[in-house]
Amino acid sequence: MRALNALPGTIRVLFVRGNGPSFSSGLDKEVFTALGTAEAPGLAGIAHAGPAAASDAIASFQQAFALGSRPDLVSIALVQGHAIGAGFQLALSCDIRIAAEDAQFSMAEVTLGLVPDLGGTKRLVELVGYSRAASICLTGRSVSAAEADQIGLVSAVVPVDRLGEAGDAFAAQILALPRTAVIETKALLLRAAQRTQDEQEQAERAAQYRLLRELAGLDADD
Repeated sequence: MRALNALPGTIRVLFVRGNGPSFSSGLDKEVFTALGTAEAPGLAGIAHAGPAAASDAIASFQQAFALGSRPDLVSIALVQGHAIGAGFQLALSCDIRIAAEDAQFSMAEVTLGLVPDLGGTKRLVELVGYSRAASICLTGRSVSAAEADQIGLVSAVVPVDRLGEAGDAFAAQILALPRTAVIETKALLLRAAQRTQDEQEQAERAAQYRLLRELAGLDADD
């Protein structure tokens, strides 16, 4: 999260991509026995901590999986190969997901006796609905790129050798648009699920008024 917050305000699009043939290959089982440090506790360290300390430790991890929370920054996950567990949840935290044809998504925490705890349960339900999310999370099964496209988990599926090109194309479309309009639109989308229809329409009216005043060259206080 510190790295995300440290990004300068001039950055408009952020790509998230694995360094290698897979986006994320999953949890290293050695962390089960790692106590870690006070600043970076391992799973064993969390297990031995009190409830409040354990909650704080997990909350610090969750904060790093909030890539889509900034209205001024559009995050694009470029998923190749495996996206397992935390890697899957990292992709879910992005605004846009583009999958290579070989992509395999898996919420495998249940197979290790754990739960997805990085915000992925809510994001997955909101994306694909409860029943599909249950079939993915309660079995730990793999979701192919083709299925991910079918159920709305990803925005596009492309050949492996065109993954970067596809990401650049999405970014170019976003960067070609007025930045304030993109920010206001993303802010509306981020809150839409928590608002009633009337509340959302009120927020749309307020955003549109701000943009119209900007287009007319009027200051916010005029």
